[in-house]
Amino acid sequence: MYTAFGLLIIAIALEVAATSALPRANGFRDPAWTAVVLGGYALSAWLLALVIRHMSVSAAYAIWSGLGTAIVAIVGITVLGEQASAAKIAALAMIVVGVVVLNLQGAH
Repeated sequence: MYTAFGLLIIAIALEVAATSALPRANGFRDPAWTAVVLGGYALSAWLLALVIRHMSVSAAYAIWSGLGTAIVAIVGITVLGEQASAAKIAALAMIVVGVVVLNLQGAH
């Protein structure tokens, strides 16, 4: 189980990196950055497929998509210069709470 969770963390990191590289891919007109984006997504999805052998798909996907979304939003604010607002911060908090609740439900 710990190995699966470690692979899930790597999958999330790859998905976040790929998403963060999207602006540099320039609408998929830059071949090198396009390869980074597509490769990151492909590796992330492959690792997620490995993870669901050992975790329920609902818990794994909730963690992958929820934390990935939250981290991408944080990267957008801190690295890519996007604006932070009270609504965005509240939405991020709700995502994290939702992931925690789904995991607590899956633990029973």
